[in-house]
Amino acid sequence: MNERRKMISGELYNPADEELYTLRTKAHRLCILYNRLFDTDEEERYKILYELLPYSSRDIYFQGPIYIDYGINTFIGRNFYANFNTTILDVCPVHIGDNVMFGTNVSLLTPMHSLRWQERNPKLDDDDNMIQLEYGKPITIGDNCWLASNVTVNGGVKIGSGSVIGAGSVVTRDIPRDVFAAGVPCRVIKPVQS
Repeated sequence: MNERRKMISGELYNPADEELYTLRTKAHRLCILYNRLFDTDEEERYKILYELLPYSSRDIYFQGPIYIDYGINTFIGRNFYANFNTTILDVCPVHIGDNVMFGTNVSLLTPMHSLRWQERNPKLDDDDNMIQLEYGKPITIGDNCWLASNVTVNGGVKIGSGSVIGAGSVVTRDIPRDVFAAGVPCRVIKPVQS
């Protein structure tokens, strides 16, 4: 199994792999180009977004700046809005439903590192190259969610449809549908009244 398949499936992989390096470099370049444009440069901005996020809806908007690791592992539904400074580290799949809104400084972080230093610390591979293995866990955000400013979502988390995540929260475990959740770590506060 190659490193890209290991990465997407959540196994330990080598992020210094040539294919992964090339894909990341392309995504980072596209983010830089996007971040240099003004809101009025709509056609150019959307052209870059469609190349960066080829499996996402065409009905998405990022205020910018944006920071996206691969793009090809992110799937965003219709009518998506993200305010300033969105970060998506998509070493594993990131699924975002329809009608989702992000406040400023929202981070979706799928990369994980072992708690065991024996796996986490850099080591030499068979060709005497220094590598540092990591793995990832997917993130899923349901339809009609709102993540307020400065929310961090860790890998392995699912946020149920209709839920709201309060400002400054760190989401480390699943959140059910139709609730308001907040805090560090994030926990359910109350149901969202319909």
